[in-house]
Amino acid sequence: MKSYLCKFIPPRADFLATMSADEAGWMQQHGAFLDELLAQGKIVAHGPVMDPAGGYGVSLYQIADDENIEDLTSQDPIIQHGAGHYEHHPMLHLKFRG
Repeated sequence: MKSYLCKFIPPRADFLATMSADEAGWMQQHGAFLDELLAQGKIVAHGPVMDPAGGYGVSLYQIADDENIEDLTSQDPIIQHGAGHYEHHPMLHLKFRG
């Protein structure tokens, strides 16, 4: 298994406060996408970080060795609509309460 901290960087610092109707819809799809990966066991946890300098999202992934993290995150609807990008940070291991 491989583990990653993935940081979703929105297209602008005030994105959560200034989303258009389209962007709000994409964010709903984004949440549903992450919840599905959570249900599949590929994501251990995810959620928004309310940083005063600009919010962002964090997801902790634990995926099979033959899976590619960039392939997974590229399927996120918010990414497919060109609204932001991901940073992928490999972790040596991921321990969590089950």
